[in-house]
Amino acid sequence: MQVVPSQRMGMPFADSPLSLYRALRTLNPSPYLFYYNFDDFHIVGSSPEILVRREKDKVIVRPIAGTRLRGTTPEEDAANEQDLLNDAKETAEHVMLIDLGRNDVGRISQTGQVRVTEKMTVEKYSHVMHIVSNVEGRLKEGVSNIDILAATFPAGTLSGAPKVRAMEIIEELEPEKRGIYGGAVGVWSFNNDMDLAIAIRTAVIKNGTLHVQSGAGVVADSDPEAEWQETQNKARAVIRAAQMVQEGLDK
Repeated sequence: MQVVPSQRMGMPFADSPLSLYRALRTLNPSPYLFYYNFDDFHIVGSSPEILVRREKDKVIVRPIAGTRLRGTTPEEDAANEQDLLNDAKETAEHVMLIDLGRNDVGRISQTGQVRVTEKMTVEKYSHVMHIVSNVEGRLKEGVSNIDILAATFPAGTLSGAPKVRAMEIIEELEPEKRGIYGGAVGVWSFNNDMDLAIAIRTAVIKNGTLHVQSGAGVVADSDPEAEWQETQNKARAVIRAAQMVQEGLDK
């Protein structure tokens, strides 16, 4: 079993949320970049991970699980990548999440039409690298986008597996509700195509405070210190972007 507990971090932030968005675009360009102004609070994010995508009758999930810091040299970067792929715990957890993704997609797909089209490749971002896989299915007739969300939300990479029991444990352990963290941000088109990201690497700015939340997958033989450090690494891009704005380095 795997559970993905998370922690919320905060820092004073009285600068422009739009400036944070601009800094995050520069510092941590990702497939999904977003800025929402809700008057009394703002949401700013740079997410690398699909929650779910619909393209006509095709549904896609893309689990990201397994993390290492980027190296400071090409040689260190390559060594960190190899270390990640050789880590039995990380790869075992990733395989578990591939299976969970196949199960989620299978609930709304035609029989025999679920495929793993990409398995355990490494994607690199400004501060971290991740193991990534791609799971696709051919949708059953009559499946709505609400059906797709019901089958795939929340992402197993933010809960753990088995999903329901993992969420029960998270409810017991975490001191506050997750809010936007682990939720969905994206586009639902008039033609019914849908492209939703998971709200990670995401800041909530309210009442002069910036909040960012991140988690790490925990199994029976996890090293608590290493998992805690992973949560710090994942939050680093947002925190560094905020510091850039505060120091005037985003100009």
